[in-house]
Amino acid sequence: MNSLRGAPAPAKRGSQNLPEGDKMRDISYNRSAQHFSCDPAVIEKSHQRSSAYGLDQHDKPDIMPLDRSSLSLLLEQNRVLHAHALPVMETLYEQIVNTHNMVILTDAHGVIVHALGDDDFLVKANRVALNPGVTWSEQSKGTNAIGTAIAEGVPTTVHADAHYLSANHFLTCSAAPIFDYQGNILGVLDVSGDRGSYHKHTMALVRMSAQMIENQLFTAAFENAVTLHFHSRPEFIGTLVEGIACFTPGGRFLSANRSAMFQLGLSQAALQSHTFSSLFGLPLSTLFDHYRTAAPGLLNLCLHSGVKVYARAELRLSNSVFQHYSELPSLPAAAVPKVAPRRLSSLRYLNTGDPHMATLIGKLDKVIGRDIPILITGETGTGKELLAQAIHNDSPRKNNAFVAVNCASIPETLIESELFGYEEGAFTGARKKGGQGKLLQANGGTLFLDEIGDMPLSLQARLLRVLQERVVTPLGSTKAIPVNLAVICATNRNLRELIAANLFREDLYYRLNGLVVKLPALRERSDLDVIVDRLLAEAGNEGRCCSVAPDIMELFRRHSWPGNFRQLSNLLRTAVVMAGEDGLIRLEHLPDDFLEDVQAEPPLAVAAVSTDGAGSLEGLAQAAVRSAYEACGGNVSATAKALGVSRNTVYRKLNLR
Repeated sequence: MNSLRGAPAPAKRGSQNLPEGDKMRDISYNRSAQHFSCDPAVIEKSHQRSSAYGLDQHDKPDIMPLDRSSLSLLLEQNRVLHAHALPVMETLYEQIVNTHNMVILTDAHGVIVHALGDDDFLVKANRVALNPGVTWSEQSKGTNAIGTAIAEGVPTTVHADAHYLSANHFLTCSAAPIFDYQGNILGVLDVSGDRGSYHKHTMALVRMSAQMIENQLFTAAFENAVTLHFHSRPEFIGTLVEGIACFTPGGRFLSANRSAMFQLGLSQAALQSHTFSSLFGLPLSTLFDHYRTAAPGLLNLCLHSGVKVYARAELRLSNSVFQHYSELPSLPAAAVPKVAPRRLSSLRYLNTGDPHMATLIGKLDKVIGRDIPILITGETGTGKELLAQAIHNDSPRKNNAFVAVNCASIPETLIESELFGYEEGAFTGARKKGGQGKLLQANGGTLFLDEIGDMPLSLQARLLRVLQERVVTPLGSTKAIPVNLAVICATNRNLRELIAANLFREDLYYRLNGLVVKLPALRERSDLDVIVDRLLAEAGNEGRCCSVAPDIMELFRRHSWPGNFRQLSNLLRTAVVMAGEDGLIRLEHLPDDFLEDVQAEPPLAVAAVSTDGAGSLEGLAQAAVRSAYEACGGNVSATAKALGVSRNTVYRKLNLR
């Protein structure tokens, strides 16, 4: 992940129009260059609340964490927050490592979700339980940075004796609330440490980190929208202080981050009556036209207040939007650009908590836009094309074409014309006026060569020449056409073994492997729960209302998934349909071949699949049948019909005979 980036906040414009709640948050936003000390008035108010809660300053703090099942539920409820916060927390921790501090994430009620800390401080932290599952609300611990930041709704530092409980006087804590796109507190980011390690810049780091998490959560919440990034100074676009506003494809306002509200001088409620045109002085179709150009730069816009700003837009729109033109009364169908689906369209959306993926994405972040070829390896179905698309969408080329070519699926006799194009009459059956190849279609953008190991040797030499000379000569032509593109390749084969067998050119291999990254197999990942949620969301309206039963989720965790994401995605799509209005995917909704594969797996691969007991497939099947039997009021025929099995099966599973 890139280093934390911040910049001086813009001069105040129109904040007097904001309601009190937004003014308070606006104040917290515009102190990015300052540090927050213990405000005596804030501390006094908090101490009064602590006393009113019935706490005594000499009380021994409650350090009992949630029980295991409640902690699991807490993590489940805050999964999205945790996924976006984790890489930011790790970056923040790198800034303060070896300073006797720890980085803490809590939910909206002050319950710790995750913590990273210096080993030498963890011993002290354990005394007051700065661990997952422990509550740090004011009601539980009295005045403290986490609880007081939640109560006040602003970044807060509580140092040493300012803590209400004397047991916490050895701490110094700086916390910033994390807000969702509607202005509600989602959680708190906190740095806590020994009182002797206090540093005046800690709050600035915490506040910037919280803002980074907010911005990521904001853009993730509006994947099917036009997202505008703007600021009066162009160098601030892409930093923490940029304004971000989202609109429907028809131009209706959806939401804005705190910086956008500040720059526009309007509250979230006041913005609901606006459109893209009323806020920025031009129709949305003009923005679409701008991004049809070969190399669109920053837009020059004028706010309704007359202030000029610079902007760039992300057209993260799914094709389904453009099938309903009745929703776009102000925009003719011809004006709507053809934009590929952008779900999971950025590297940050692929960073869902798995440490292998976090490391991989950190490496990619450093080379994107640097003209370094990327080679993606990994088993089939691990998401190589999805990763390539995300790399393109995070690159400076994102507004130009992303062209994918599967070298294994194109017949060898056609792959040359597919890649390089051809002139009229170049071969029998050639189109009149010729055809543009994939290399020229990707000009200005990104060419993704999937299964590069299956490219014929004769074409490997031509591809190498293109990559070295940056010109393409179509079949039947003598004219060399300049081409400017980024190249991403992928393979599930061992290219070194192919080189040894004289099936792949060594010089091409070293031209393609500027950065080699290996996608982990699904069975190797630790974020399966998040992945399942994402795939259910992708399954359409039915999937959004569906969830997986805990025992089935445990089965998923222990399966080897030889088909990786492709297998899991197909299984979930089928299970969603089978579950129907039930909304809960259970054993009876899973395909037989999957259950047979799980049953056949060795014990080490699937520890829970034994020959008997509640954790076995037989136990799960019996539980499923019994649940259906009870739901059907003890009617065997109705149970058999509901499950799609014979009555004999019901009798046998429930030992009714």
